[in-house]
Amino acid sequence: MPPAPASSSEVSAIERFFPVRERGSTVRTEVWAGITTFMVMAYIIFVNPAILSFAGIDALEGAGPAFDQVLVATCQAAGTMTLAMGLLAIRPFALAPGMGLNAVVAFELIATMGLTWQQAVGVIVLEGLLIGLLVLIGLREAVMHAIPLSLKHAIGAGIGFFLLFIGLINGKLVRVSDGKRRRHTIPRTANISS
Repeated sequence: MPPAPASSSEVSAIERFFPVRERGSTVRTEVWAGITTFMVMAYIIFVNPAILSFAGIDALEGAGPAFDQVLVATCQAAGTMTLAMGLLAIRPFALAPGMGLNAVVAFELIATMGLTWQQAVGVIVLEGLLIGLLVLIGLREAVMHAIPLSLKHAIGAGIGFFLLFIGLINGKLVRVSDGKRRRHTIPRTANISS
């Protein structure tokens, strides 16, 4: 049995705080949009911890933080920032940890450069402060406008394919190489001269 519609006093209280009708929407539409957004973003709850904890990569096991700790931190960060966006900025945007940045932390800073995961997090804190400064002086927006739209689309597609590749590895459909190059030789055939 579907739930009873909200009373007009509840709807008006919500609409007084959030300018839903002003923006050409309804409370019901926004609730469904929120549920849809959550379902679309829910993959990050498991993918982010899998990347940062090097789940399934025996050679790097223990190099990152524990899976369950990253899972909780991911949920807390996404929930807190999404609530802040809705309640403070009055915008219907969901925010979550960046899926491109976690790969940089895991595979560049930790796996390649040899930093501990705590040092890598320190680098990200410094990066966040620098980005904050760039936002305040307006340089970030100028850089974003300087990047061609086609490159922005390519970056999004690249991140999508990266996530697909991680899923294929974790699903055992793709196998990670041991890094040794194998030489393929063409078998020699008898030299037949006419």
